[in-house]
Amino acid sequence: MTFEEKRIHVIGIGGIGTSGIARMLLTEGKIVTGSDQAESPVTRSLRQAGIPVLIPQSAENIPPDAELVVISAAIKDDNPELVEARRRGIPVQKYAKVLGRLMNERRGIAVSGTHGKTTTTSMIAVTLRRAGLDPSVVVGATVGPLGGSSVVGTGEIFVVEACEYDRSFHNLRPHCAVINNIEEDHLDYYRGGIEEIIASFAQFASQVVPEGLLVAKFDDEHVSRAIERASSRVETFALESADADWSARGLRSRHGLYRFHVLYGKRDVGSFELAIPGRHNVSNALAAIGCSHWAGVDFAVIRESLCDFHGADRRFQVIAEARGVTVVDDYAHHPTKVRETLQAAREFFGSRRIFVVFQPHQYSRTRFLLADFARSFGPADVVLVPDIFFVRDSESERQQVNAADLVRAMKAHGKECYYLATFAEIEEHLAKRLEKGDVVITMGAGDVYKVGQAVARLLEGK
Repeated sequence: MTFEEKRIHVIGIGGIGTSGIARMLLTEGKIVTGSDQAESPVTRSLRQAGIPVLIPQSAENIPPDAELVVISAAIKDDNPELVEARRRGIPVQKYAKVLGRLMNERRGIAVSGTHGKTTTTSMIAVTLRRAGLDPSVVVGATVGPLGGSSVVGTGEIFVVEACEYDRSFHNLRPHCAVINNIEEDHLDYYRGGIEEIIASFAQFASQVVPEGLLVAKFDDEHVSRAIERASSRVETFALESADADWSARGLRSRHGLYRFHVLYGKRDVGSFELAIPGRHNVSNALAAIGCSHWAGVDFAVIRESLCDFHGADRRFQVIAEARGVTVVDDYAHHPTKVRETLQAAREFFGSRRIFVVFQPHQYSRTRFLLADFARSFGPADVVLVPDIFFVRDSESERQQVNAADLVRAMKAHGKECYYLATFAEIEEHLAKRLEKGDVVITMGAGDVYKVGQAVARLLEGK
């Protein structure tokens, strides 16, 4: 055991990752407490599991005998509990550090990349569970077959979504890892741009144990550079490639849902079919197949699992169908992911009119990637943009760009789009324009899903 500490307090325990490790620590016999700023389904679920959760946060919440305080990435230095922990000399560790310590006790599978982490991690997790390997899992979204965003299993494998922000994934030393893709993102942190990002992924690649496996995208120049530092075996994946170790051939699409044959080297391991739309998800599936094969899962089980996999929450999630209108919610908040998701939507919905409600996430991301965002909405018919979702940015960043700037850039590309500052304005706009056959897609990593929920209630007459 690498965890000698018995009494552990988690600040920001309601987060996706922190709640997952809190459950794991509890299962290992630790005395776990936590706090958060507000109640949520997660905090209520943690209480039901036997973890006391205090709302709101205050210095008095730190137990007198706490041996370790764990903080989420969102906790700022002036948080009253963090200030108190430091005043008392209690060791403080970030969530990512604790995640790495937990992985050291297991055989870790870590999934990284600018896009596709959550879907690929989920695919691997549900496949290993179907195979009876009973892994522990921490993933960045609720996944139906897992019953949440985390699972504490009895098996030796630990599957995690590995985030590059704050170099969090440098805390992991997995036995098997994925690099799905590498692009510019989190430029508020990676001030050196793409070269610094590639170097960070290269460090992650070098941390896969020498006897392990790194599964990496073949036709991504940045990934190819990053994996040069790997000391483990490397297997590559790509669509329609004769040179990748894992390849999808003969892709056929019906309403955006793909069927394809998978080749492992020159060996045809069978036909696969996905229940989630988009060509990009074929790539995610190849990475999942590579990891599942490493874990010893039979191809027939992998095939069945992927065919039955309907995605994670907020990943092309249909939340309502009423009065002939379909409402979809998606987490896409990077230009590439926006474009891929909308291409999948166009294939899936055909000629139906698509309204997109896109909430930009972070002022810095919007400013750095403004031109790319402006070109990403081609498959949409109408785009509605509220104010930018504020997180982590400085006041200086807030002064340099706004949502109206993005709308002007999109209009320059001939897109019908509108800046409507509030959700209420957007909901009113949609209420006046929606007709039978239309599709509404809410997109973003903030709270834009609330628009979809409101539109669904309106359509359902509630």
